[in-house]
Amino acid sequence: MIRVFGNKLGWFAAVWVVFFLSACSSSENTTSKKSLKQDALGHRPGPQGFKTVIIDAGHGGKDSGASGCCGVKEKDLTLDTAKRLQKKLRGHFKTVMIRRNDRFVELDDRVAKANRYDSAVLVSLHYNYSRSCRPRGPETYYWRVDSYSLGKRIEREVAKVSPREVGSRGLVRRRLRLTRNPKIPSVLVELGYISNYSEAKLCMDSKYRDKMAAAVARGIIAQKKYGDQGMGRLPRPITKPLSKASDRPGS
Repeated sequence: MIRVFGNKLGWFAAVWVVFFLSACSSSENTTSKKSLKQDALGHRPGPQGFKTVIIDAGHGGKDSGASGCCGVKEKDLTLDTAKRLQKKLRGHFKTVMIRRNDRFVELDDRVAKANRYDSAVLVSLHYNYSRSCRPRGPETYYWRVDSYSLGKRIEREVAKVSPREVGSRGLVRRRLRLTRNPKIPSVLVELGYISNYSEAKLCMDSKYRDKMAAAVARGIIAQKKYGDQGMGRLPRPITKPLSKASDRPGS
């Protein structure tokens, strides 16, 4: 009698474990699928298994961006790096380029183009500038909760490539039109300070830009595979209005 009851209890426990694991898996899959849909605020887990990467080469056309040491223009560096990143992501994602040549695209138009896609993330590439020639090193900006892990992964990878960092802030939560306004996970990556002579020389080197593009690609691919796993606690949600050109800097 005791043996029979024990067998039934063991069977019941086994069935319960299978059901529990199945339910957890189903819940995780549902969360993952929800995180691939558009969301105005992004107060949710980071994306996993996404299919599309929208690559934004900062500035362009009449907007040259920062003009750094040695006469280098930010818009030229960003376009070259964006094309390199697209090649690195080939075979892993569908890629969408905001611009493929030296043309001007309004920030709101960049956001609108990004918002055409589900199961996607937006990565905007820039090169930084400071009034001081001292700061150097990459920085990555995010705002949405669902963009935190993607930004953290990319920042970790680009920091490994940078030979030296001085005054670089690393991962920064900042409300910008390209981090707050898209309805998909979005980050803006500053790949180096071209106001710093030594770093500007590095950024002008095509081999260095290729390494940076590869680093950004590694961060994106890791996010697709692991989602938020290993990235620690997500930041608290902050609800603020859409970013506008008239906003005070840093607001």
